[in-house]
Amino acid sequence: METTRQAKISRLLQKELSEIFRQQTAKLRGVLVSVSAVRVSPDLSVAKAYLSVFPSDKAEEMLDSINHNSKTIRYELAQKVRYQLRKTPELTFYLDDSLDYLENIDNLLTRDKEAHPGRLDDAVAEGNHDV
Repeated sequence: METTRQAKISRLLQKELSEIFRQQTAKLRGVLVSVSAVRVSPDLSVAKAYLSVFPSDKAEEMLDSINHNSKTIRYELAQKVRYQLRKTPELTFYLDDSLDYLENIDNLLTRDKEAHPGRLDDAVAEGNHDV
C-alpha cells in the first residue's frame, strides 16, 4: 500500500525525470522517451522509473544508455528537487512495454476480424453479446 508521501514523491520524480528526458531527447531527432510511472520504496531510498520509448525498436539501446548514465541523471534530478527532498533516491530504470502489448492485441483483433468478416458485427446486430 502506497502512502501519501510515497505518492507525492513519485509524482514529483516522474515530473522532473520527464523534463530531464525531454531536454536530453530534444537533441536526438526522432526519439521520444516518456516516464510512464515511478514507484518509490517505503523508506524512500529507491525509485523505479518505468520508461516508454518511441520508436520501440530503439528501446533497448536507449535503456542501456540511460542505465549507463544513471548517476548523471540522479545528479540532475537532485539539483531539481533539492528543496523538496533531503536525499534523492537511487534510480533504477525499466522499460514499460504496455503500449507494445496493446498494439499487439489490436493487431491480433484486426487480423481476426479480417479472417472472419461480419462475425462480430452479426452478433452485435442480433443482440448476442456472448461472442
